[in-house]
Amino acid sequence: MEYNWRDVALYALAVGAHKEDLPYYYEKYLKAIPTYGTVPYWATINVRPRQWMPLPASMLADEIIKPTIAFLNMDHEIIMHRPIDPMKGTFQWQDQIVDVYDRGEGRGAVVKTRIDVRDEAGNLVCTNFSSTFFHEAGGFGGKEMPRSKVEIPEREPDIAADDYISPVQNLLYRLTGDTNLIHVDPEYAKSMQFDQPIVQGLCSFGFACRMLIDALIPGEPERMTRMAAQMSSPLLPDTPIQTQIWKIKKGRAYFRFVDRNSGKAILNRGVFEWK
Repeated sequence: MEYNWRDVALYALAVGAHKEDLPYYYEKYLKAIPTYGTVPYWATINVRPRQWMPLPASMLADEIIKPTIAFLNMDHEIIMHRPIDPMKGTFQWQDQIVDVYDRGEGRGAVVKTRIDVRDEAGNLVCTNFSSTFFHEAGGFGGKEMPRSKVEIPEREPDIAADDYISPVQNLLYRLTGDTNLIHVDPEYAKSMQFDQPIVQGLCSFGFACRMLIDALIPGEPERMTRMAAQMSSPLLPDTPIQTQIWKIKKGRAYFRFVDRNSGKAILNRGVFEWK
């Protein structure tokens, strides 16, 4: 996947960069938001419109499970090995299924995938892990999914930052590569049991990343080393949100990404680490 500074700037705007965030969209000072490294996860760059290239996990669903309702992203983790060149470059990646978990009969199964992303010289840029839930699978005698070790403190957050998901946030983010119709087509969204198109889970993930950098390491996205979170609830466009942050120790914080209208956590049990 080839990219240039315009792709990096578009991604920043798609995850809510503001007018004052000059280094995220102006090539003179450009820095890449680290979660730009999640873009290869959907493997849709340079694909013709309306064609969705599925992950190994969804290939498994298509060929074996044959789902009748939408599958769900349960969590995502990105580990940064080096900063992303913001001006131009090539991402090369390999995706693989690394585990399958059984939630029991009638409770579904979870497929965990891994994608290593390298630059054109073969240097490892980042590693993505993601878990995808399939309703129709399960009950095959597989091992249980491990629980997250992140426990959000039972106290007020140290930082609570407010922001806003615009009415076209999902449409902007779609231009970065995730062309799943559930994020753009109202009729398709209804067929998947949603009242309207929903915001991409990785858009929320990138939105939270930008806000966490601003709160914890402002102006230095290259210092981020790891970010992970559970995807707990769908998010609609035109929604006020809040990122709640708990400082745990030097270089580590926990977070929630919350819908301020409903109070529900969109991303939960989040961890953000930096050097």
